[in-house]
Amino acid sequence: MKVNTQSVNFNANQELVSFIQNRLNKLDTFYDKVIHSDVYLKVENTSAKENKIAEIILHIPKDKFRIKKQCKSFEEAVDSACSSLERKLIKKKEKLRVYA
Repeated sequence: MKVNTQSVNFNANQELVSFIQNRLNKLDTFYDKVIHSDVYLKVENTSAKENKIAEIILHIPKDKFRIKKQCKSFEEAVDSACSSLERKLIKKKEKLRVYA
């Protein structure tokens, strides 16, 4: 799957980008028709510790899923967002099975 990663107002290191790529590649086990995904990483200027935002837009045929998570680290936010996407993809696959 093609993953477009954009970091807003900072430079993401290669380790973070490869973590995101590996984590999103695991979504293929739940739904094999994923076209591509867009990942946006942002840092919010607040005094709170949970100021890292990861927004993932997953494109599948005739639909797209958008998940936005805010956590203490980008890895945690991406992992949480991917867990939500896994649940959404499983629901989508179950719906397709019912109608088939």
